[in-house]
Amino acid sequence: MTPRKPIVDGFYDEGTGSVAYIVADPGTARCAIIDPVLGFDRDSGTTDTWLADEIADNVQARCLTVEWVLDTHPHADHLSAVAYLGDRLGAPTGIGERIATVQGIWADIYHLPDLQTEGRRHWDRLFAEGDRFRVGGLEVEVIFSPGHTAASVTYHVGDAAFIHDTLFMPDAGTARADFPGGDARALYRSIQRILALPPETRLFTGHDYRPGGRAARWEATVAEQRARNIHLRDGVGEEEFVRLREERDRTLPLPGLMLAALQVNLRNGRLPEPEANGTSYLKLPLNRFCLATVERPLGGK
Repeated sequence: MTPRKPIVDGFYDEGTGSVAYIVADPGTARCAIIDPVLGFDRDSGTTDTWLADEIADNVQARCLTVEWVLDTHPHADHLSAVAYLGDRLGAPTGIGERIATVQGIWADIYHLPDLQTEGRRHWDRLFAEGDRFRVGGLEVEVIFSPGHTAASVTYHVGDAAFIHDTLFMPDAGTARADFPGGDARALYRSIQRILALPPETRLFTGHDYRPGGRAARWEATVAEQRARNIHLRDGVGEEEFVRLREERDRTLPLPGLMLAALQVNLRNGRLPEPEANGTSYLKLPLNRFCLATVERPLGGK
């Protein structure tokens, strides 16, 4: 039986190389939003909602009903707009249930003990491996796919899968796995599960850094990834991949927004509670990371 084909529209954030999606059921005009971006200027500490508002305006112009606003994982290179769009559009929000693991790691790094205990209340649903839910007439399957983070999930819907930071486009390879809670071996095994989907399955990535200056792209089939991905083609096995990934990761700096983004994204994109003067503040843990110091454009994945 041919899987039902959702309509997928990508929204590219030039500043971070991130891609957000509207996934719509053509039969019911119902949709989900996946991985929306909240703008953040690191130099001024200013947030903006222009890309999230573009997504909301697109949904409303097409008379779509939003059933879910979802993150695939706690992002390290941009702030999440899941909570903002959930509030604006009156839709429930969700992320993988292992978010609690990542909250525990970063509660220690930031010295924010309440981060772990309060974190689960920020989402309407935490998804486990194998969970299924509906977007209109489409069934969405949740595939636990750790490696880039300990909490990452893939949303498989019809002939499409939203694979976040596992595979990038074939000419860009795969995502890093060296953040706290990341694991290159787990990433390889998650990728193998994704590549076991039917060869015509459309895979939608979480980022594109436009290698060689080409136009941004974010869709490739399983067959294309298996044949052409620069980190996995020609039958690259687990040990070779882990060696390649770990060697490359040792050369990468932290993404420029990571220390700001995770404090927000581990609260579903909500800023820290304002202090007595009405202003929210972010903390920076000093001397906790000893990675490469020369920042690459767009976070250096």
